[in-house]
Amino acid sequence: MSNDLCKADRFDPFRKERTMTTFKTKAARAAVPTIALGLALASPAVASAHGGDHGTGSGDEGGTTVATVQLRQLNDSGARGQGALVLRGNQVDIAFRVRGVLAGAPHAQHIHIGAQGRCPSQSADTSGDGIVNTTEGHPFYGHIGTSLTTSGDTSPASGLAIDRFPTPDGSSYNYRRSITVTADVASDIRNGKAVLVVHGIDPNGSGTYDGSAPSDLDPSLPLEATSPAACGPFRTSPGGPLGLDLGLDLGLDLGLNPGRR
Repeated sequence: MSNDLCKADRFDPFRKERTMTTFKTKAARAAVPTIALGLALASPAVASAHGGDHGTGSGDEGGTTVATVQLRQLNDSGARGQGALVLRGNQVDIAFRVRGVLAGAPHAQHIHIGAQGRCPSQSADTSGDGIVNTTEGHPFYGHIGTSLTTSGDTSPASGLAIDRFPTPDGSSYNYRRSITVTADVASDIRNGKAVLVVHGIDPNGSGTYDGSAPSDLDPSLPLEATSPAACGPFRTSPGGPLGLDLGLDLGLDLGLNPGRR
């Protein structure tokens, strides 16, 4: 990751003094978001914590935009998922499901922007250590635009706020939230340049984030804790949202199809 992404307002909210013991303790306390599969994203103003608002501009271009995402594994993690979002102005209703992740560990997740709008392949592993780390993925999916926390702040400053990211009891979890995004995030969603990235891998099968390799973001943390597990670009629907079936096997009702409200 470029140097600007390691600043406090990017992807380096961890402080050097934070130890792995603290990491594991907070991971155990992190709340699991509980949502039913029959989610309704119809309302343009679904209640969300005001702490989640980090918009600095209206981002109000082009009316309503619907985008879907298919998460595919990175680093042979086995993680996958699918979801959708509705963007109205700079208000986003988002829901997705992730499967095949490490249980009992926090999974940082973000909307990344500002680059190619795509996910890296394993060939992006320029260091040759067998893992595409966050730095190596940056040229493809970009920097953090929005931190998809379970509550509170959603700005890049919460990029690794582990108390507020999903920590599933099992190997899957569901996420849903309504948030305000910045104008640049809204623009990249509309232009097909926004990417959903879920972090946290367990390549040695130990059941926790460990290993001798340090994180490229903070050497006091293991590389496994911050490396991407799944990635997927948001794809907008040509011709507008009406008439689209965006259930995605999630039971999501985006409330945009006549007769489905």
